[in-house]
Amino acid sequence: MSNMSQEKNPSNFHFETAGRCPICEKEVTFSSSDPWLRDHFVCHSCPGGSLPRERALMLSLRRHFPNWRDLDIHESSPGRNGASVVIKRDCRNYIESQFFIGVTPGEFVDGVRCENLESTTFPDESLDIIITQDVLEHVNMPSSVFQDCARVLRHGGAHLFTAPTYKNLDLTLRRALYKESEVEHYFSPEYHGNPIDPNGSLVTFHYGYDLPNLIREWSGLDVEVSRFSDAYHGIIGEHLEVYVAWKR
Repeated sequence: MSNMSQEKNPSNFHFETAGRCPICEKEVTFSSSDPWLRDHFVCHSCPGGSLPRERALMLSLRRHFPNWRDLDIHESSPGRNGASVVIKRDCRNYIESQFFIGVTPGEFVDGVRCENLESTTFPDESLDIIITQDVLEHVNMPSSVFQDCARVLRHGGAHLFTAPTYKNLDLTLRRALYKESEVEHYFSPEYHGNPIDPNGSLVTFHYGYDLPNLIREWSGLDVEVSRFSDAYHGIIGEHLEVYVAWKR
């Protein structure tokens, strides 16, 4: 069933549709009372609720790695709901990390490993899957991130990630640059939510359609991009690309 009504006043907006959630694997009704579906089209059956981009990533994970529960997975900056909760719960070799300021990479804070994605402490060819969900638009040097992914992934492994891709951008746009003692802003500062920092995370990049080519140039990884409009799995809205950067 699908029902959609939108007036000029967003408070009158309601959209819902029935389908199957790829995270909780249940027949559910997805719903939103906000026209920005990417952040509000929720599956309430998932732990803490789940969003379309999480469902897109989980669907891709299940399709590309049906044996993901038995693999070595590192997820950087996982959320506290939806896909991250289920992957952590069901993968026997799951490692979560956050970037804690002032903590030595490789050390643990309350059971969570500290890692800088631009230079992790994982051994060479030690991971099957790396997952980041809306993280890469906040890093300072994405080239270093993907070079490190190529180092630590085993052959046949991949970095699965979501990152907003702007349909009006042919070329990726840097918005801010972290320097040793300051941040250089090229546009008005933009922040997104951060699970460990109430001040949020600064957006350093708006990615364009050149991102797959950039990743190949930086790292040699082979990139596939899936763009979703999938009501049955609750994957509707803007910026729902899932990237799979393979180490062949």
